[in-house]
Amino acid sequence: MKTLLIANRGEIACRIMRTARAMGIRTVAVYSETDANAQHVVQADVAIALAGETAAETYLDIDQIVSAAITSGADAIHPGYGFLSENAAFAAACEQANVIFVGPPASAIEAMGSKAVAKDLMRSADVPLLPGEYGTAADIDRLREVASSMGYPVLLKAAAGGGGKGMREVRGDGEFEEAFASAQREARASFGDDLMLVEKLLERPRHVEVQVFFDQQGQGVALFDRDCSVQRRYQKVVEEAPAPDLPKSTRSAMRDAAIAAAQAIDYVGAGTVEFLVGEDHAFYFMEMNTRLQVEHPVTEWVAGVDLVEWQLAIASGESLPLSQGALNCTGHAIEVRLYAEDPDNGYLPSTGRIERLRFPAEPAQVRIDSGVIEGDEVSVHFDPMIAKIIARGSDREAACHTMLDALREVQVAGVATNLELLERIVGSSNFQTGPLQTGLLAELPRADVDAMEAFSLAMIWLWESLGRCPDLAGSIQSSPWDVRPDKFRLYFSGGAVDQLPGGKGRVLAPRNATTNWRATANTSTNLCDTWHAFEAGECAPYQRHFLDSAIYLTRARSL
Repeated sequence: MKTLLIANRGEIACRIMRTARAMGIRTVAVYSETDANAQHVVQADVAIALAGETAAETYLDIDQIVSAAITSGADAIHPGYGFLSENAAFAAACEQANVIFVGPPASAIEAMGSKAVAKDLMRSADVPLLPGEYGTAADIDRLREVASSMGYPVLLKAAAGGGGKGMREVRGDGEFEEAFASAQREARASFGDDLMLVEKLLERPRHVEVQVFFDQQGQGVALFDRDCSVQRRYQKVVEEAPAPDLPKSTRSAMRDAAIAAAQAIDYVGAGTVEFLVGEDHAFYFMEMNTRLQVEHPVTEWVAGVDLVEWQLAIASGESLPLSQGALNCTGHAIEVRLYAEDPDNGYLPSTGRIERLRFPAEPAQVRIDSGVIEGDEVSVHFDPMIAKIIARGSDREAACHTMLDALREVQVAGVATNLELLERIVGSSNFQTGPLQTGLLAELPRADVDAMEAFSLAMIWLWESLGRCPDLAGSIQSSPWDVRPDKFRLYFSGGAVDQLPGGKGRVLAPRNATTNWRATANTSTNLCDTWHAFEAGECAPYQRHFLDSAIYLTRARSL
């Protein structure tokens, strides 16, 4: 393999390029009109524009991508995750064009692409399944009969689904018809396929998965397990390896089942077999992802391997670098997904310019996988992930502490993010002491400090910090409040007074979002020991963006 085209964007494209570059492989990026200045374009050796702006017009266009590979002289294509990564037609098109597809054969992708077909195959391979109807009949009466015989609650699922789409919980017969119609509509819109299946709903399960890897010679290994139970709307938020508090017998049996699942479809490359685990530690096959997972870095750290390097080597025909007996799981790793989204507003994506973006320095214990930099735009057309933050430690407790320290150093302004939520999750007793289960996020205690108080205290903190940092204050000719377009003034006399709890101070709230603010504080208030807002010499961005930065930098954790 000499030249690799990455049929993706964002952090995963940048991450694949990093390994390819280290292996001496030339890299080719493809990009939409929106992504013309994106980091994966900047970092590639060659970049080819795709005609169009949306995902459907560009990264999902098989003909354009295969043509780009041929034009650039690429002898291989890596699909990353999402987009065309689990599209059997894309894998087949690569083969027809005599271009290596870095992934499993089209037949394996197709076998696992339908939940109904996959579960029939798993039954034949003696992989544990939840009770349910996994056939090809989409008849509502048949599925309703099965649900009734199993007993409620049940879960309706789109056979071609993924990412939580086309899924509905049903807790009684009276809900079935409406839930079926709703799930089927969503499945038809999302996948062009409205075939449904029904299975018994496992209450408060864990989501545990096993990373498998097979070479073209038929040899396979399991690179341990991961827990992905912290989810919102069936979307993973926090992942870790290894899965904590699993009995040794369950861990071993799950690994064997994952290997059997992959062998049943003559698998090649990186894949993930996902299971639901009950409170009794019984586990059941859920699905197999025939690609590299978003959360692969936690496995890389505990296993001490580079999974992308393995992918590229195996796609070139090489044998597995290590046998099962040579693999060791060392320490613990946790990954969180930092998104430009508003958790307080239904997790709606937050689009716009990233005015400020700072990550902690990457020591041996922290890794940042990102595809954006300060000044980039979060587009309406693509996934709003800003970065994956990965932390490790000698054990789970140490990894949690490292992650919390890392999150507290992250600075984001200009878009809303889930940063505060990630801190609350990792710092909560629900997460640290468990038990882990997919409903953990819904049971997470609310933040102690609401947005209004956080904003108010941020103002007080900035005011006091000027007094504690004479060098910084002296470098600003006039108060930054005076130079803002909205004419913020410390001693504005209008608006309503809000007394802050704990005697910390008070704020005069504006009549609307564009008028003035005033904050006062008790002389003994000391909300932050150090000046986190901006490093010395960054007075211009301080003047322009102190409001946004204050809000984000003085979240509940620093009050």
